Amino acid sequence: MYELSDDLKMLRDLAQDFAQKEILPKAAQYDESGEWPWEIFKKARNVGLVNLNIPEAYGGIGASVLEESIVGEALAYGCSGIQTALMLNQLAILPILIAGNDAQKEKYLSWLVDEPKVAAYCMTEPDAGSDVAGIKSSAVKQGDTYILNGTKTWITDGPVASYYTVFAKTEPTAGHKGMSCFIVERDWLGVSTSKPLEKMGQHAAQACQLFFENVEVPAENLLGREGDGFLIGMKVFDRSRPPVAAAAIGVANRALDEAVRYAGERSAFGQPISQFQGVGFMLADMAIRVEAGRHLAHKSAWMVDNGQRNTMIASMAKAFCAEAAMKNTTDAVQVFGGNGYSREYPVEKLMRDAKIYQIYEGTTQIQQQIIVRELYR
Repeated sequence: MYELSDDLKMLRDLAQDFAQKEILPKAAQYDESGEWPWEIFKKARNVGLVNLNIPEAYGGIGASVLEESIVGEALAYGCSGIQTALMLNQLAILPILIAGNDAQKEKYLSWLVDEPKVAAYCMTEPDAGSDVAGIKSSAVKQGDTYILNGTKTWITDGPVASYYTVFAKTEPTAGHKGMSCFIVERDWLGVSTSKPLEKMGQHAAQACQLFFENVEVPAENLLGREGDGFLIGMKVFDRSRPPVAAAAIGVANRALDEAVRYAGERSAFGQPISQFQGVGFMLADMAIRVEAGRHLAHKSAWMVDNGQRNTMIASMAKAFCAEAAMKNTTDAVQVFGGNGYSREYPVEKLMRDAKIYQIYEGTTQIQQQIIVRELYR
């Protein structure tokens, strides 16, 4: 657990090299333009750094959650917005991996392998964020189809996705037991998106609102059975939170490196500012957070890979690493002083990018609620 295997080290080195050569040099450009990083996506796809969790039977490499986490940290070090855009397919297809039948997997997983296509995960709604069971989108069965209506929001990669895994109520009065999950193709009649939403950070990971107006979804595109949606969503979180936590540590580590470099070069009162206790202790605490967060993320990934229930540890990792990313990037801006507030230096972008980790995939406060619940289980 505390020493990566040679194969994992090779994967980490590949991802780190890709981040240094392909992501870091273009991070500011995509932050400024807000474009979706198609060029980088295609290069990452060519070297095997996207669609990691697609099983070998469908043309993928069948990566473990730990492998996803290692890649996610490395790519997020270069730019967490680009990393999120590149790796979101792995979140979008989790409902298919968890509940899909062979025909669904063959069609929709192979689709992403055969072509440079993108998928998106659709849970959040304008009035339902943390309250997953509070979604209002509905899917009413009529013969061999479901009629889907509703609005989703903050759908990352939504503007460029070819299909979506969509959660909707098939039994509106049954609470969380009335949720179901469907695969919905973008070009079906009644599916539309807003323009990309303007965001504080992670600009390359475009997000949008998604509208479903009387969309006819074939019954064969229901994942699992009616009412399985909530359970599918909870199983998704156990697998998606470790890589998100690891990506947050990628940002925290980048902030640490930038701050260490700057504090070693910047002098005041005749010596590098790193030698002043107020700055040096700040750097030490940043390093502690990176190391502790990485181990939490890796443990939560290792547990789910080995068939162990990781719900509490995954929430611990998500909460700790999100807070570490925010604290480290804020401290990096402080170390840079006035320059940290300038867009000419990288740390203000890191700080903007970091904030979302405390919010998506379940807020820090939701993770704390889960941890308390697990302590009393």
